[in-house]
Amino acid sequence: MPPALIALTIAAYAIGTTEFVIVGLLPTVASDLGITLPLAGLIVSVYALGVTFGAPVLTALTGRMPRKALLLGLMALFIAGNLLAALAPSYPVLLAGRVLSAFAHGVFFSVGATIAASLVAPDRRASAIALMFMGLTLAIVSGVPLGTLIGQQFGWRATFWGVSALGAVALVGIAALLPASLERPAPARLRDQLRVLTSGRLLLVYAMTALGYGGTFVTFTFLVPILEGISGFASGTVSLILVLYGLAIAAGNLAGGRIANRNPAKALIGLFAAQALVLAVFSLTAAHPVAALITLAAMGFLSFANVPGLQLYVVQLAQAERPASVDVASALNIAAFNLGIAVGAWVGGIVVDSPLGLGATPLIGAVLVAAAFLATLRSATLDGPRAAAPLSA
Repeated sequence: MPPALIALTIAAYAIGTTEFVIVGLLPTVASDLGITLPLAGLIVSVYALGVTFGAPVLTALTGRMPRKALLLGLMALFIAGNLLAALAPSYPVLLAGRVLSAFAHGVFFSVGATIAASLVAPDRRASAIALMFMGLTLAIVSGVPLGTLIGQQFGWRATFWGVSALGAVALVGIAALLPASLERPAPARLRDQLRVLTSGRLLLVYAMTALGYGGTFVTFTFLVPILEGISGFASGTVSLILVLYGLAIAAGNLAGGRIANRNPAKALIGLFAAQALVLAVFSLTAAHPVAALITLAAMGFLSFANVPGLQLYVVQLAQAERPASVDVASALNIAAFNLGIAVGAWVGGIVVDSPLGLGATPLIGAVLVAAAFLATLRSATLDGPRAAAPLSA
């Protein structure tokens, strides 16, 4: 893998940390700013919405920029957003800083995925995308626990100062390692960009992304109360389990890239089938500690294994269906990932408040992933002979 991918991975690590670490800091933020915990929870929602709606719009608006200059500008925006959060004197200013970071997040992953794929041979493109997304998974494994610990010991603002420093390292790495002569598609006209939303094939893949990726979040959002209240683990043990879960996510992300290199649609069919099965099994094993740990490891492995395949599949289909708007199509898939998180968490909350209760969240998540499995079967059928070999990328 070329050194430039290391810089992209570091940037993804910083972005992933700032996205997820706020969950562990919400009580501290609420206390410091004098707001309620539900109001603090909106910080997470605002960030997700910033990614969902900012990614496609800003990707379209920046289509004429050279790729390296664009990534440098995005990291500068990311650093500014986190510095604003660190210095925020009030809740509205903190929200503004989060929105700036979210805008950088969405465009970075949409454009960065296409750049990562362009840096390697065609048969290694899914692996290159997986390596970049590995920064996101490593953020879950180490960045989030470490950032939470820093925030608890030195105040939540210290965490955002630390993330800003990570962003600065990534900016220097991109400036030093990323080639200046990256190929850039001809800027798409607004009409061509809007045509992405008229492609039934691409809309089908976006549904696959939202349902397949979001299905796990029905359970993951409430994983701690499941492990404590149903599995019977102590809170200290749960922290260790979450680290192990993150390691399983990282392994699944890399393996998913290798599996999806040649035929992403075929790979996604198998991954979604396994993911739905494991979620359903977890609804039965959650009350049995040893069996729950084994099932949870499999669930972590599969929850991110579909990410590189979904992103590569979108890029390939966009080149066939809407070749003038590949970056916009990629950005919309990043939006679909975040929409899946939002929908999964919302559905999980409904299930927890319903007579079904906390223990039913894995089963409902399995239903969403099963819907993604059916959508993938349909998409692979529409590919026809083209599914036998990878599309040009």
